[in-house]
Amino acid sequence: MQPLRRLFCTTALLVLAGSASGSPAAPRDGAEYQSLPNVQPTDGGRKIEVTEFFAYYCQHCYAFEPQLAAWVKKQGDNVVFRRVHVPRGAQTAAQQRLFFTLESLDLVEQYHGKAFTAMHVERLPLAQDEQVFDWASRAGIDRARFIDAYRSFGVQAKVRRAQSMMEDYRITHWPMIAVDGRFLTSPGMVQEATRGDGDALQGTLQVMDRLVARAKADKK
Repeated sequence: MQPLRRLFCTTALLVLAGSASGSPAAPRDGAEYQSLPNVQPTDGGRKIEVTEFFAYYCQHCYAFEPQLAAWVKKQGDNVVFRRVHVPRGAQTAAQQRLFFTLESLDLVEQYHGKAFTAMHVERLPLAQDEQVFDWASRAGIDRARFIDAYRSFGVQAKVRRAQSMMEDYRITHWPMIAVDGRFLTSPGMVQEATRGDGDALQGTLQVMDRLVARAKADKK
């Protein structure tokens, strides 16, 4: 098993970043990050939109979450942060709908970490609708309210939008971060570019800092 597959959830192997070992402090296009061939629309206005593509079942998304959350908090009003739970077939559809239900109910901040804990610490499968409903109820969310949102047209639209964004942004593995609809980076890219030298999760945050600064400068 290759290191990239061992460390990060993937659907396709990353392109090798070249022969020279890189540095997150001086990220290179095509190595620690990639420029999207087509700039995607964002809703951040004058602020920089940062989007995480993730999945609840992904152990590496779970490992990245605490550091990413701290980074977002540190940014304050500098960025607009959003998350997109990626689709991956029927076996994870309930988890995807779980996230978008939390989002529609404005409960992500309160329950996002608890959903990760349910899967990776408590080992709950959350693979079926009823399993998700039971978890939400035990977690303290009104069951009927949760089910209504879970089955709503709004959540269905979010699921469809996630599929479209995954294709538009060319998401091949996760966690992956998009900055300003223009750049992509991930722990997998950073690990490959640096040949595993250093903490890939922390390195990703460094790359994000550089990309946010660049995007902000370009808006002036």
